[in-house]
Amino acid sequence: MLVIGVSGKELTQDEREWLQHPQCAGVILFTRNFASRDQVIELTQSIRDTAAQPQLLCVDQEGGPVQRFRDGFFRLPPLVRFGQHYAQDAQAALALAKEHAWLMASEIRALGLDLSFAPVVDLGRGNRAIGDRAFHESPSVVAAFTQAYIQGMHEAGMAATIKHFPGHGSVLEDTHFDAAVDDRPLEVLRAEDLLPFEAGIKAGAEAVMMAHVTYPQVAPEPAGYSPRWLNEILRQEMGFKGVIFSDDIGMAAATGVGGVGSRIDAHLDAGCDVVLVCAPTLVADSLKACEHRAKPDISVLRPMMGRDEQTLARLQTQSRYHDARAGLSGPDYAVS
Repeated sequence: MLVIGVSGKELTQDEREWLQHPQCAGVILFTRNFASRDQVIELTQSIRDTAAQPQLLCVDQEGGPVQRFRDGFFRLPPLVRFGQHYAQDAQAALALAKEHAWLMASEIRALGLDLSFAPVVDLGRGNRAIGDRAFHESPSVVAAFTQAYIQGMHEAGMAATIKHFPGHGSVLEDTHFDAAVDDRPLEVLRAEDLLPFEAGIKAGAEAVMMAHVTYPQVAPEPAGYSPRWLNEILRQEMGFKGVIFSDDIGMAAATGVGGVGSRIDAHLDAGCDVVLVCAPTLVADSLKACEHRAKPDISVLRPMMGRDEQTLARLQTQSRYHDARAGLSGPDYAVS
């Protein structure tokens, strides 16, 4: 099944038809889809009203450089800010990260969206795509932040997605633009990059997003196309029982297996549950490429769709998520 991108602030006729397809299980929104809170609420309701089946509505609202909705929202600092504070006061830094998670998730939930793909649990080791999206370079420190962040998201009623498995932070290349190869052996990855994912699974993360990175000493394919990574390591060895998302199939590092149909098949056949098709220009071909596949079991997404309606109603009545919670004051959290 697919989570797709749409082109603008209202649905086009083509997009309304896409939402009727049995393989369409959700929509991911970007800055191009945002004008105001009210407009996004209307768009999300339009998607739900139009679709033939329940839809998982998603966004990337991490903070720092990756915050799709800004006007009228708290400006969320990047995760590295908490890692920088960790050396001075570890417990305070963890508490602030938890509150950041609660605030982020609360604002997104109040719009009627289900999910922000967060947190990033890659190590902060200079990757061009990750940068200050990472908490820290130390695996044990990132593991501690992962657990705190997931707890904050869960308090706001949002499922957590730990990304980008098995770790995107220790290579230089940005997989949006280049192929990336990490030649370390599995025992090193287990001792380093995999530690935050283990912590996230223990904390109850409902989803994992894969990296378009190849680890040739473990498997010949990029991780999201690899049965060994998805089934043997993530599912069997690490015991993950939730939903596995691919990263966006429009990224350069995803193209090595061929066209969109080949990419979708490779992800799903390897063990991914959901494939992200973020570029609207790829959606029609992607849906057509899925026609040979059986109708997906949408029930695997329901734990992330199911919501406490009383909590949602309360959040929607709040005009601002001001600093009633500890630590959420000052210029880092100014409302845009």
